[in-house]
Amino acid sequence: MAKGKTTVFFCQSCGYESSKWMGQCPGCKEWNTFVEEIIDKKQGTKAAKQIVKEQIKVSRVSEINIEEQSRMSTGFLELDRVLGGGIVSGSLVLVGGDPGIGKSTLLLQVCQKLSVMQEKILYISGEESLQQIKLRAGRIGDFSESLAILCETSLDIIQEVIRQEKPKVVIIDSIQTMYSENISSAPGSVSQVRESTSVLMQIAKGMGISIFIVGHVTKEGVVAGPRVLEHMVDTVLYFEGDRYAAYRILRGVKNRFGSTNEIGVFEMKDTGLQEVANPSEYMLSGKPKGASGSVVACSMEGSRPILLEIQALVCRSNFGIPRRTAAGTDINRVNLLMAVLEKRLHLSLSSCDAYINIAGGIRMNEPAVDLGIVLAMISSYKDQAIEEEVICFGEVGLSGEVRAVSMAKQRVTEAKKMGFGTCILPKVLLKEMDGIEGIRLCGVENVQEAMRMILK
Repeated sequence: MAKGKTTVFFCQSCGYESSKWMGQCPGCKEWNTFVEEIIDKKQGTKAAKQIVKEQIKVSRVSEINIEEQSRMSTGFLELDRVLGGGIVSGSLVLVGGDPGIGKSTLLLQVCQKLSVMQEKILYISGEESLQQIKLRAGRIGDFSESLAILCETSLDIIQEVIRQEKPKVVIIDSIQTMYSENISSAPGSVSQVRESTSVLMQIAKGMGISIFIVGHVTKEGVVAGPRVLEHMVDTVLYFEGDRYAAYRILRGVKNRFGSTNEIGVFEMKDTGLQEVANPSEYMLSGKPKGASGSVVACSMEGSRPILLEIQALVCRSNFGIPRRTAAGTDINRVNLLMAVLEKRLHLSLSSCDAYINIAGGIRMNEPAVDLGIVLAMISSYKDQAIEEEVICFGEVGLSGEVRAVSMAKQRVTEAKKMGFGTCILPKVLLKEMDGIEGIRLCGVENVQEAMRMILK
């Protein structure tokens, strides 16, 4: 091996670095994810000392001026919400998700809206040709001359083009296709992905350019995915949802410039992604009338209340071991709630199959949906339908008590706005509901009272 080079093993799942190969990664506990790569050892200590001596000046806290970060709207209210109010100048944003989920479509639509505003945009693609991008752009809408497109994978060329064009926003699609001549490994490896992101971060911070990076995630975890980059970028956005379903959820899991609790809801159409301004109405569309085992609950995503339909099917098991299935929520939580019902309400659920589904394909793990799951299972077990105008929320404890949840007033206000007439909620929250009229509030202390509320 050449002098100055060494062999290092990287975990392709989380980026853990080791001097030797290991079967299981100590960082993420995944098996057989280590790959061997050769890196160059650069001696820069003397040069760094000289720079510090001549140029670098440290700053005191009292000397730092705090100014509000200027933000630029993307043209999508849902995307602006997730970003914390818009695009921050000089930020590095990672957009991750499974292949085909809609990452490139969303960013190309952002380019279209920004180009209409006459903002200078540079779209760099390493996966598609100019003709392919033009075909996709034709379905989205009209673009102005302020959008420039480059099909390139070499970071050296990309750096030079960015310095010449000086755009305001740069899109990199995708980071797995970019490569640097200084790294000997193949594009998509952990070393190449890290080096490429590091170079782009220096460009973003040095020139004040906002850069969006697309990162693919595969089910096998073979390709170095966005998890390696999360600590390097300013914001991490993940696209969720089934690629064959109509809806898409954009969730922020890291944001240095805003909250990480917000989500954006989009619907995939033939003309691209369209914002869903009222997710509650979208999730409740098609709700059956007069069917047992169906109830509407309210969950919070950041500052936004979302109403969703919880469905339950409880029936006698034909086998010795009952089957339990949950779609959209945690199956362990469902098993716990079924044990609470059997113990506190004396329902014979140990011999029943149970299937729980949150309609619309959305996934919610907030404890506030516990009461909805409980009431849906009771309704299905008793085969009695819950009234259409009833909505509920609350956390259920092991002793059967219904506990308080946060932001109750916003939940009730959203339920009233959507036309619900009765809200079943924890009794301790009734004192916070002053000033809310037009909806009947039913406070319950435990699951026994909640069951009496829904059974005629």
